[in-house]
Amino acid sequence: MAKKILFINQETAPYVPDSELSLLGRELPHLIQEKGFEIRTFMPKWGTINERRGQLHEVIRLSGMNLIIDETDHPLIIKVATIPSVKVQVYFIDNDDYFSRRQMDKDENGAEYADNGERAIFFARGVLETVKKLRWIPDIIHCQGWMSAVVPFYIKTAYHDEPSFANTKVVTSLFSKSISSNLDPNFKRCLEFRDATAELLTPYQDLFDFDELGKLAIDYSDGVVEPVSNVNADLLSYAKDKNIPVLSAIKEDFADDIVDFYKSICPELAEESEDE
Repeated sequence: MAKKILFINQETAPYVPDSELSLLGRELPHLIQEKGFEIRTFMPKWGTINERRGQLHEVIRLSGMNLIIDETDHPLIIKVATIPSVKVQVYFIDNDDYFSRRQMDKDENGAEYADNGERAIFFARGVLETVKKLRWIPDIIHCQGWMSAVVPFYIKTAYHDEPSFANTKVVTSLFSKSISSNLDPNFKRCLEFRDATAELLTPYQDLFDFDELGKLAIDYSDGVVEPVSNVNADLLSYAKDKNIPVLSAIKEDFADDIVDFYKSICPELAEESEDE
């Protein structure tokens, strides 16, 4: 049976401009797929994405759910497209208020959106609910970008009893600081969901920023990857101080190292490889 890796990317080229984050969002799933893994890739449907050029289309059977965040219903729309050059299918999490009518983390004037925290929560829950609908059980979830930072927390709390995620391991990639403003003051309240309770958030500052989001992701991850040379040094030190397994994958040919790292934190993958 094929091993399953779920990539939750903030950015994926060519749908957004090339950057360290977006290029890894495209290349890593492709390389892991080439290694024989079954993959799924998700990203937000940023308003800057040209749906016609990218050949996105809505998946009706997966759309239509409403997610309640801060006592407000937000419709979840799922779209899909394929990157022809690498034969990787990408699912897009869409919502008019959070994504379609917006740019990425900043507006047209360069100001960071005040509800970026809510957007990250909607993205995380949208991905996890969609994966449940797909009835697809990932062995590893690999998160890349601050927009995916609440996923590890939800996997280990709100979704820990879900059959789709009960045995899933979570990996977080670290990058350089990309947002500078604090998230909205109600972020902690909005983050509460099922077993993701306020009590679990007491170790963190009341106002979340990029570093605090990173700490939350690290605390609930089974492994951390340093994929580029300019990652946030404070978060890298934080992960090492917490004795979270860390992989430095700063080299051109890193796919084998990533696969070995997956196997080190998910022994079932190694056992399956031996049986093949």
